[in-house]
Amino acid sequence: MRVLLVEDDEPVAQSLRRGLIRYGFEVEWVSTGGAALSHEGSYDVVLLDLGLPDTDGLDVCKALRGRGDVPIIVISARSDETDRVVGLELGADDYVSKPFGVREVIARIRAVMRRAQPRTEASAGPDVYGSRLTVDRRAARVRLDGEEVSLAPKEYDLLAFLTEEPGALMSREQIMEAVWDANWFGPTKTLDVHVAALRRKLAGAVVIEAVRGVGFRLEIAKDDRAS
Repeated sequence: MRVLLVEDDEPVAQSLRRGLIRYGFEVEWVSTGGAALSHEGSYDVVLLDLGLPDTDGLDVCKALRGRGDVPIIVISARSDETDRVVGLELGADDYVSKPFGVREVIARIRAVMRRAQPRTEASAGPDVYGSRLTVDRRAARVRLDGEEVSLAPKEYDLLAFLTEEPGALMSREQIMEAVWDANWFGPTKTLDVHVAALRRKLAGAVVIEAVRGVGFRLEIAKDDRAS
């Protein structure tokens, strides 16, 4: 997958570029909005910083969206809600606040690409996690040891999101926005209820670790049945 990275902070850009390349991505890096808009190569997704030296990243986002529907993920140190909302209204598909981890960015890339380019019939097989769990995203079905598991709609959505990148720590805010609604203003207690339900229904196949004050991390459990 080809990524156009628009980031003027060289240490941040180089670190993110190295991380993405390790995971098999092809990365073209430019450091200005002008370079992004004049870039002639093809790419599948744009990672766009807002704090560019020559122009506001929001203007670049608007211009890129006007050219086509390539997914755009804004990456920025700006935590102001107004910038976040404006970025999404101008056509960004997602928004990641600095500091962030490479695995979080990869999870976001995979999520927006899945929404933008649904898998074809030939490539739509279930995703396998360990030896016990499969998630068929096309059919929205989950199986444990070959038997279908009955999940409520939001339980399925939560599992699908957390399994995008096993081991990645996702904040409560990220999960609520991805699984419930970007405009969710209610309590996040519902998240704990759904996590508890997944733990109960998928016991032994996944471990969902709560990181106090941050969020949750899903790990694929080791299969000890053969030992």
